[in-house]
Amino acid sequence: MKDNLFIRGDVPMTKEEVRVLTIDWLNLSQAKTLVDVGAGTGSICIEASLRYPQLQTIAIEKNPEAIDLIKQNCEKFHVNNLYLIEGAAPEVLPEQAVDAIFIGGSGGELDEIIRWAFRSLNANGRLVLNFILLNNLMEALDILSKIGFEAIEVTQLQVSRLTKLGKGNYFKPNNPTYIISCSKGAES
Repeated sequence: MKDNLFIRGDVPMTKEEVRVLTIDWLNLSQAKTLVDVGAGTGSICIEASLRYPQLQTIAIEKNPEAIDLIKQNCEKFHVNNLYLIEGAAPEVLPEQAVDAIFIGGSGGELDEIIRWAFRSLNANGRLVLNFILLNNLMEALDILSKIGFEAIEVTQLQVSRLTKLGKGNYFKPNNPTYIISCSKGAES
């Protein structure tokens, strides 16, 4: 989905190119449940809901403006397989088994959220995390390896778009995004 299709306001949103990789690496074709922690505008969970109608998506968000945008975007795209939990992680995280988890925001509670993800994921469940800050990336990698996530892969994605400038054009860069993908493993 193109970024301009979403109602955005001033809430951060996972950009289109990052969203494509993130959803792909969540491996949702056979999944039944996805949790999106720090859902923002809802771009990940809404696009996943539309691409995989069998999927139940759960969006976790604490920002009132973002909560309103998720509701507006669900209405705009006629998404009816998304459940919104309003509040801060880790306090409001569901205690149920899930197939995939995306962490787009952690509110400074990264350690607790990743540990919850490990407990909550089914065998071979997928976890994908996005960061723009290098220190968050390094903290996440340390936690993931300590608690037993497998097949940890990291990609830095730098996207630039052709933009008019005066009589010419230039490539206007977006912030680089670090994407971690990993799995719980079959016997964890």
